[in-house]
Amino acid sequence: MSDPTRPKGPKIIAVANQKGGVGKTTTTINLASALAEEDCKVLLVDLDPQGNASTGLGVDERELTTYDLLLGETDLNEIIQSTNVPGVSIVPATVDLSSADIELMSNEKRSFLLYDALRQTAIDQYSFDYVLIDCPPSLNLLTVNAMIAAHSVLIPLQSEFFALEGLSQLMLTVREVRQTANQSLRIEGVVLTMFDARNNLSQQVEQDARDNLGDLVFDTKIPRNVRVSEAPSFAQPVTEYDSTSKGAEAYRQLAKELLIKHMKIAA
Repeated sequence: MSDPTRPKGPKIIAVANQKGGVGKTTTTINLASALAEEDCKVLLVDLDPQGNASTGLGVDERELTTYDLLLGETDLNEIIQSTNVPGVSIVPATVDLSSADIELMSNEKRSFLLYDALRQTAIDQYSFDYVLIDCPPSLNLLTVNAMIAAHSVLIPLQSEFFALEGLSQLMLTVREVRQTANQSLRIEGVVLTMFDARNNLSQQVEQDARDNLGDLVFDTKIPRNVRVSEAPSFAQPVTEYDSTSKGAEAYRQLAKELLIKHMKIAA
């Protein structure tokens, strides 16, 4: 039973798409940074065994990780680290996570481990406004954990051929999680990534997405931008690596669109 005296927790958003190379981790890192610029306190949970979100934020020390968080043997406040980006903290990941599916299979609460971990009273001291979960590029136990822990799912969709293929499977997984474990889970929205306005294919993908998904598609589109691609190798979000680039401005716009949407919901 929830404690009515506890402060209201952060909004938890799972950033998911089982297809790799769609800009999922890039979106998680840069949305976190852009939200922090709007005076939000953000926790990024790296749930991808590749640990790219951790690397992209310059996190070298990973003695305690998401793996320890799921095992429940370590308190959340011992695992959370600050990053070089003001307002953004992280629970980092290592390749240890790749064996989590097998190792956690015998645990009766295996699908609710992240849900429980992110609702420890220890999280209250940080006053996070948002928790962004960077999911692995697959619909495995880790992604299911993220969806059960989250209030909503944000889906990056690359503006390329076959973009909408596979989206139906992701939507089906969301529906199944909603029916069995998290009735309040909703689709936060679909954000078009790697968008090239000069390319007819990008425009066709956008049209198809809006025809099929309507208002679920964010107005903001993330352009194909070399600065966005370069930033992770410098362990920075693009908002810091090249603050005036088109990519940085697009992620700021996405953050503002998200905040406006949440203000309307709250009203």
